Amino acid sequence: MTATHLIRKTALAALPALLAAHTAPVVSTFGPLRNRFMPRLSGRGRPDHIALTFDDGPDPLSTPQFLRLLAERQVRATFFLLGREAHRSPGLVREIAAAGHEIGIHGWLHRPLLLRGPRATYDDFGRARDTVADITGGRPTLFRPPYGVMSTAAHLAAHRLGLTPVLWTCWGEDWTSRATPASVHRTVTTDLDGGGTILLHDSDCTSAPGAWRSALGALPLILDTCEQHGYEVGRLRDHG
Repeated sequence: MTATHLIRKTALAALPALLAAHTAPVVSTFGPLRNRFMPRLSGRGRPDHIALTFDDGPDPLSTPQFLRLLAERQVRATFFLLGREAHRSPGLVREIAAAGHEIGIHGWLHRPLLLRGPRATYDDFGRARDTVADITGGRPTLFRPPYGVMSTAAHLAAHRLGLTPVLWTCWGEDWTSRATPASVHRTVTTDLDGGGTILLHDSDCTSAPGAWRSALGALPLILDTCEQHGYEVGRLRDHG
């Protein structure tokens, strides 16, 4: 057996172990397991507080409507921005920051991290982080993976870039064409409890066209429910 054949055989033998190591964090995608055993990753905070978060923006059509509603209710939230969309709408990014909202990153492109190697993952995160930093003058420290699916490469890249991954404890399933304000409110509040983190979407760039309207319509209902339970609603930064 030549040295080349030996190297190739060794590499093929190691491939299953490498693949298992890369995909091991997928277990955190299972919400009940994550919420129980991974409170930091789930976004668990103090019991009298709810963190309100939005993904996939900014979008010039939809995001301003969320900002107006939040301003009317005097609520600040955390927006996980896609780097490419932030680059396209820098003025809107500055508007989000000026309103006192917290900005995290959602990657440069909304693509599954399991299909990316370490270098591509690091470059994607770094490009998104630096783009937002250049626009706002402040470097983001929070990161949410597309589809909520982490990989080992994503954890390592986030650590190197000073980013903390945060997922959620409840969501609205507001990305489908079937979603309505009532269904989003019902889905969020089914799993809502003190210290939780809500995921909604202020953009339909990765969702059914116009799906953001269901989240916008549900938002006042969700805020009313939180108020009725005595929960303060705010940013992850204030979550404790």
